[in-house]
Amino acid sequence: MPAAGDGRCPAALLINGSGPLDRDSAMPGIALGLGPALAEALQANGIAVLRYDKRGVGESDGDYLRTGFHDERRDAQAALDALKAHPAIDPERVVVVGHSTGAVVAATLTGAAGYVLLAGSAQPGEQVMAWQSTRIAATLPRLLGALLIRRQARERERVRRSTLDPPPRVPRSRLTDRWLREYMAYDPAPALAAIDRPVLAITGGKDIQVDPADVARIGTLVNGPFTGEVPSDLTHLLRTDPGRPGLGRYRAQLARPVDAGLLDRVSTWIADVPGGRPAAA
Repeated sequence: MPAAGDGRCPAALLINGSGPLDRDSAMPGIALGLGPALAEALQANGIAVLRYDKRGVGESDGDYLRTGFHDERRDAQAALDALKAHPAIDPERVVVVGHSTGAVVAATLTGAAGYVLLAGSAQPGEQVMAWQSTRIAATLPRLLGALLIRRQARERERVRRSTLDPPPRVPRSRLTDRWLREYMAYDPAPALAAIDRPVLAITGGKDIQVDPADVARIGTLVNGPFTGEVPSDLTHLLRTDPGRPGLGRYRAQLARPVDAGLLDRVSTWIADVPGGRPAAA
């Protein structure tokens, strides 16, 4: 919550990307740090933030391994509804902020005053994963890249056919077959087309997990006022990196804070979103 002010304050709901992430955008072995960084930046601008542990993670009840992509959508909608009902929050000025697959989830929610989609995709999940394989392979030696593409294509086919319950984790991954199967089949275009509120979409030019061209695709789909940005050196981890894109640079990126320019852009944009109606184009 921000410092005490007059009346009820605006708020933002943070929705993290894939995997068993807690409210701090962290899971074993990975600490993205988006939750605390965003909360601090928004609080300084008079905006409250709700961030939560995913189902079966941290202090949340439930079983993460039995949680699918559509369960996460329902949980996020419940979180948005709870935030709007809080007595200290202005329900007409609540914005959702999603990162990666969290941005895909954010775009499905109803009742928000605005949408911030960070590294969000506009294509079906399976196409996003195929693009990832090709993009990451391009950063590797040629034979290793070709092997990666074939292996991940086989894994997607295996996931499509999987019916085990409880769903197993995908090898070398924190995701389950059920989550991936539902995500792969999901097309975000109809949900994006249903949005008639302000939208800010930002994907870095050095993102190797989401196609930066999806920013323009989102702009053609949504029906509210749209702002799309592709910062040239921003990566999927929301850090700037002047080096060549690649998974091998992720560890060094995570040792640095979330990009201050991104946090300032998101904070000022949310602060300017009018409540209860679309902004002027």
